[in-house]
Amino acid sequence: MREFGRGVAALGGGFAFWRRRPGTMALGILPAAIVGLLFLAGLVTLGAYLPAITEAVTPFADAWPGVWAGLLRFTVGTAVFGAALVVVAVTFTAVTLVVGEPFYERIWRTVEADLGRTDEDGRYGFWRSVVDALSLIARGVGVAVLSVLIALIPVVGGVCSTLVGVAFTGWLLADELTSRAFTARGMTRRERGRVLAAHRLQVLGFGIATQLCFLVPLGAVVTMPAAVAGSTLLARALLEPAGSGDQSQSR
Repeated sequence: MREFGRGVAALGGGFAFWRRRPGTMALGILPAAIVGLLFLAGLVTLGAYLPAITEAVTPFADAWPGVWAGLLRFTVGTAVFGAALVVVAVTFTAVTLVVGEPFYERIWRTVEADLGRTDEDGRYGFWRSVVDALSLIARGVGVAVLSVLIALIPVVGGVCSTLVGVAFTGWLLADELTSRAFTARGMTRRERGRVLAAHRLQVLGFGIATQLCFLVPLGAVVTMPAAVAGSTLLARALLEPAGSGDQSQSR
């Protein structure tokens, strides 16, 4: 659990940059707010129509006893809304990073500069962010479908679906957010994957903590700049163990 805690601490280090560099961090609020409001409206709409949706996809339950029909539709509704949260989390991150790429680039570059690194072997760029965003959304949809299927398992489905959704979504968020710092060091996607896989618990700690902060009302708006800063700290810690002290200094 110590490794998991270090991942959570990386996000905490990102939040600390609100104190150290408030002007730079504030640049990330506008794109996050615009995209966040759109997705919030979508979730509210889904919630309003969810009872009708669950009835439409389970017409066979009309002839069932009321208790069993209600239980089935509650399970289906919970699975659908949970899947929607997965899709929203990854899509929000992907779209916000693309829309606010110049702002978030300035944030992670500021973090790197503050911690003593200004040289770069590779550049990220707008079109690279678009490609990565589409990949993230596609993988997020896959996780959402898997979560729905698991949720339909009797008795344990709901709990298992939640755990799977949170873990996989957290991993995807951490993967996407750290890609900028890794790419700036000239690393390929395969090389990034090997580094992340070697520190699974730390990556999950960061990703899950970020995801949970996104679920707090308006939390995504404040968390997004912190997540970009924190992912830079995380990438440095994974690549430069001796420099993990930078992370603690930023808190």
